[in-house]
Amino acid sequence: MTDGRASGPYDQARAEKAVRELLLALGEDPDREGLKETPARVARAMKENFEGLWQSPEDVLTTTFDIGHEELVIVRDIEVFSHCEHHLTPFHGVAHVGYIPSGKITGLSKIARLVDMYSRRPQVQERLTTQIADAMVEILNPLGVIVIIDCEHLCMSMRGVKKSNARTTTSAVRGVLQNTATRAEAISLITTR
Repeated sequence: MTDGRASGPYDQARAEKAVRELLLALGEDPDREGLKETPARVARAMKENFEGLWQSPEDVLTTTFDIGHEELVIVRDIEVFSHCEHHLTPFHGVAHVGYIPSGKITGLSKIARLVDMYSRRPQVQERLTTQIADAMVEILNPLGVIVIIDCEHLCMSMRGVKKSNARTTTSAVRGVLQNTATRAEAISLITTR
């Protein structure tokens, strides 16, 4: 695997066999009525949940417009659904992505798609935040970028320390948005309801 992408195509049959083996390891009967189709269902769900492994930011940020805009653009409350790479348990929350274009903008839905693409990989929230910011910089060459992600991690809520409602917030800031006043403006716009 390079740059976080899968090195080959998805192997549905292998995934189904692995789920069947996991059920057996748990002491379950994978041939009983409620579980007969579970290996196939889980394998299909895994392909969907991790489809970002077969995409690149260039696939997602395909549409740009040169309109000379150089003011702050923020897309707030983008739903995030991902899986912790340590336990493969879900984490979910919201991402806020802002940038100051250097004349070139992208479609607003493309920003949400970028968040989805990186979220649909085995992840840690810290890297997810950085990957989104770095892709925005690399492809759009904006004057600045800010990404803030706030999530609940089920690996912490339903296992281990079992602290439900604990949330993790991460941020990545690039370019002119590292300036204290500009960053404060962006954070104010993100948090104002």
